[in-house]
Amino acid sequence: MPEATEPEQAVAEQAAAESAESAESAVVVVADEVLLSSVDLARRALLEVTAPETVGSVVGHLVEGEHVLTLLFASDLRGYPGWHWSVTLSRFDGNAEPTVLETELMPGETALLAPDWVPWSERLADYRAAQEAIAADGGEADDVHEDDEHDDDDDELDDDHDDDDVVDDEFDGIDIDALGAADDAGDDEDDESDESDDDDESDESDDDDESDDDDDDESDDDDDDESDDDDDDQSVERSDD
Repeated sequence: MPEATEPEQAVAEQAAAESAESAESAVVVVADEVLLSSVDLARRALLEVTAPETVGSVVGHLVEGEHVLTLLFASDLRGYPGWHWSVTLSRFDGNAEPTVLETELMPGETALLAPDWVPWSERLADYRAAQEAIAADGGEADDVHEDDEHDDDDDELDDDHDDDDVVDDEFDGIDIDALGAADDAGDDEDDESDESDDDDESDESDDDDESDDDDDDESDDDDDDESDDDDDDQSVERSDD
């Protein structure tokens, strides 16, 4: 039977190691009953680091390995909702007494956690990228605003042209010169009418003046006649004397 070469031996050893690991992982580790019942020991360990009113009842456990177990207690600590206290217990073998390995406050599935720490260089890069995106959006918004303004100006110009077209349509077929001549003729007639009215008023004024003169003459004649009568009466009286 030929001997196996070195590469073949290496492959065989690797396959054997993988099968051994899979066999070990297939073995189910059962929780140590003694550790599960060591609740009082775990609680006393917690009271060394926190107040009694902050420790609740047992809410579960985690099997860490053979003869290694972690008991979970509800946390009544203010400001830490969803967190729980954990106490890890162990013993060397099936005959040894349990001992406390560690105690700590751990977040549960519903605990409020701080975000993962991000290096400053990455945060600065994200900030710059966000600023560039904002600037780009602002530039696009300005371009859109300018386009809207241009569109509004064009609409106003179109409206002005439409108004001019309407005015032109209203005057289509009308002789503007003829309208101007008619207006001039109307103005001349108005002027002649005004002059005629002025002449009539002047004639009436002259007639009034002549009438006043006649009245004055008649009044003077009456006064002269009365004066002559008075002289005659005085002459008669003197002759009688």
